[in-house]
Amino acid sequence: MPAVAQTTSWSVKLFYELGYRHFTMPWEGGPRSELMQLVESGRLKPGRAVDLGCGSGANAVYLAEHGFEVTGVDFAASALEKAELLAKAHNARVKWVQDDLTHLTHLTGQFDVLVDYGVLDDLGGRDRDRYVEQVTPLARVGGQFLLWCFEWRLRWWERAFPMAMAMAPGEVELRFGGGFDMEKLAGGLDWSTFPPGFATYLMTRR
Repeated sequence: MPAVAQTTSWSVKLFYELGYRHFTMPWEGGPRSELMQLVESGRLKPGRAVDLGCGSGANAVYLAEHGFEVTGVDFAASALEKAELLAKAHNARVKWVQDDLTHLTHLTGQFDVLVDYGVLDDLGGRDRDRYVEQVTPLARVGGQFLLWCFEWRLRWWERAFPMAMAMAPGEVELRFGGGFDMEKLAGGLDWSTFPPGFATYLMTRR
């Protein structure tokens, strides 16, 4: 694998690198239900797709099995090693790329479908700016971008965490509204649980 660009903080990278190598991360499992519903209903049609922060590959492999030409990108080599094994087990063809979504050096081209499950909300403010700058050009005109994120207004004690954890209400629209038509598919907020809030967006590139 090529060396990953050094933009996102080393502590975040180390967390994911060690986590995927030595543990099963809490979000590892099968493909996400929102993605499956959109594919199986025909709202996301087969084309060139990229899974941004693909982790151990469940979403990318699912897309490949449903007729998409798929690229999975992650900055953790250990995640991509797991993803390759999953693709082989399913006899699915996926191109795996190690890269940093805040400073892309290996991922190129444009895509019909972009998928992000929980990458953007992990980034701090300046890295979120870089992510938007790097990722927006990957979407062709008419391309669709499925973004799932934690979403709530961080409380004072949560802002001390090294990872941002959540998008503020309205932040996704503010960051992407200039280039995409926005549709909020789902969302919820329950302060009695943790994490308390989430949102799912389907955006179409103008």
